Amino acid sequence: MEEKRHILGTFDEALRSLRENVLMMASLTERNLNHAIAGLLQRDDELCALSIADDAEIDELEKQIDKDGIDVLLRFQPVASDLRRVVSAIKMNSNLERVADQAVSIGRRARKLNQHPPLQEIELIDPMHRHAVAMLRDSVDAYMREDAALAREIKPRDKALDEMNSNAGRTLTERMGDNPEQLRGYLNLMFIARCLERVGDHATNIAEDAVYAVAAEDIRHMHKKPAIEEQHSPEV
Repeated sequence: MEEKRHILGTFDEALRSLRENVLMMASLTERNLNHAIAGLLQRDDELCALSIADDAEIDELEKQIDKDGIDVLLRFQPVASDLRRVVSAIKMNSNLERVADQAVSIGRRARKLNQHPPLQEIELIDPMHRHAVAMLRDSVDAYMREDAALAREIKPRDKALDEMNSNAGRTLTERMGDNPEQLRGYLNLMFIARCLERVGDHATNIAEDAVYAVAAEDIRHMHKKPAIEEQHSPEV
């Protein structure tokens, strides 16, 4: 009995360390995303550069979390809810890294926009950013607190972000016809809006994994929007 308690305690410690690293990665990722958007809205190239440079730290942390997660699986061979918690942490790690990639894309496009006169249509980005960050923060919170109810609330909120992205796309397309000389600027804003829409997708993935970890229920692909293959947007 003493040996069993020792083994369980060691697994709990390893899982706690894994989750703490995931939480750190979530914090760094949100910081990078905020830096990128602030660099855009405040026309601050230094903040844009920070969002790009700090991605290396997130990449290294992603590799460490993957390594630690695999080590936990091999050492302790957890089952049932313990297995789901470890697997969900590894999957969450991947989604956070992709959010960080979106922050890098935003930072790069923001620097391009900062080289030209400001566009009034930039005001379309701020509400999308606030919505996407709130989704990301709540999905991470749901995972850390093992709150399936909160996690289930994330998926419907993604539809609102999709609609905001669609509205921004329509508005910017109209502006292209009215002001063709600003074509590149409007395209960069469209790509930034798309990046934020993808942040919402990754937040939804994290929430889905949180539900699976806690309730052993797979809620993916329920009322799913048509799949669009994610690819790198061309630089403009």
